[in-house]
Amino acid sequence: MVSLSAPSSRSRTLNPARWPFGVQILLGLVVGIAAGFLARATDAAWLTSTLTQVGSIFVQLLKLAVPPLVFTAVLVSVAGLRHVTNAARLAGRTLLWFMGTALIAVAVGIMLGLVTNPGRGVDLTLTGAKAPEAKGGWTDFLTGIIPTNVVGAFTNGNVLQLVFLGAVLGVAALKLGDAAKPVVTLAESVLELVQKALWWVIRLAPIGTAGLIGKAIASYGWHLLRPLATFTIAVYAGCLIVLVIVYPILLRTVGGVNPIRFYAKAWPAVELAFVSRSSIGTMPLTQRMVTERLGVPREYASFAVPFGATTKMDGCAAVYPALAAIFVAQLTGMQLGLRDYLLIAFVSVVGSAATAGLTGAIVMLTLTLSTLGLPLAGAGLLLAIDPILDMIRTATNVAGQMVIPVLVAKREGILDQDAFDQPSPPLVAEPTPEPVPVAA
Repeated sequence: MVSLSAPSSRSRTLNPARWPFGVQILLGLVVGIAAGFLARATDAAWLTSTLTQVGSIFVQLLKLAVPPLVFTAVLVSVAGLRHVTNAARLAGRTLLWFMGTALIAVAVGIMLGLVTNPGRGVDLTLTGAKAPEAKGGWTDFLTGIIPTNVVGAFTNGNVLQLVFLGAVLGVAALKLGDAAKPVVTLAESVLELVQKALWWVIRLAPIGTAGLIGKAIASYGWHLLRPLATFTIAVYAGCLIVLVIVYPILLRTVGGVNPIRFYAKAWPAVELAFVSRSSIGTMPLTQRMVTERLGVPREYASFAVPFGATTKMDGCAAVYPALAAIFVAQLTGMQLGLRDYLLIAFVSVVGSAATAGLTGAIVMLTLTLSTLGLPLAGAGLLLAIDPILDMIRTATNVAGQMVIPVLVAKREGILDQDAFDQPSPPLVAEPTPEPVPVAA
């Protein structure tokens, strides 16, 4: 006779599919590290190729959702501000905190650059190093915001242009009121569909983690990292200072909340950001952490999280370009003065949106180098280790994208402290989307 009894607690414990999401990602991390070392030690090209393909497919699936996700999320979040009390003040304070923490992060990067001197004694030359194809300049940045073709903004995946289009239509919907309700309702439906599909992709993160980490270890050996070891360590140290010192101090002193509890609840999104290297790909999970676990009101989070995923880049747009500019300057023998350091800070605070929440920070780096008059070939030299650096940069970005809504909500008296304080259930179920209402 076949038993129809429920599976025992032991069988559920041994079933990886039932393990908490964070545990699954850690398992993928361990498997990927082991596979990467095995591939490198045995020179197994087939294993390296398999890891590369697995990681590439996972990232490609995340990127596939970027255009509709960004456009509809920004449109719906801006249109939904009409239902948020003191919306203008919340938006203004969010932007000010984004800029303030970016300034702190870039100061950390400059300080570490001056202390570690990452380019001193490095036996590398820029001869033969080509400037990357994707370049950032102030004119390119400003003119690149406005698309010449609406369809092209979607097909090319230009996130900055999609943010512009979504924001413009969102403001127009605010002005039209009920007349825009059908359009906003359609955008909400598309957003829910994309988030549901993207959540399925996120559930594949443990497998993607194994591929991405394994490929990185199999491809980048010490012989490649050794000349850039000081720079790599400095980038990780700078991001960790922001993660474990700056953010906790702000959470405790400004927000009056427990930073340890914050990270315990926000950790799944930080983990996913680390392995996926995409703030936008992590955005649905980030929003779920902010609303369900951290107690930020959904109406405000629906604006703050998409806004942060496209503009809040303390790792990619602050710590990293500051260190990279100092590295390239020292490598080429150029002396940076106080004016140059102030320019680095200005570019980091104002130009953060140029990073656009995608993997890599090459546009922001070239924007910084071109502003300082440093050779863009230096950015091409750093591309070799960019995937390794991008993991910690993106984790820092996403953590900051959760810290600021908590701070603002707490200061405004709208944070659900009970939700923040209570233990969080394991992240095993799919989220139940609750769209922001558009009718008065």
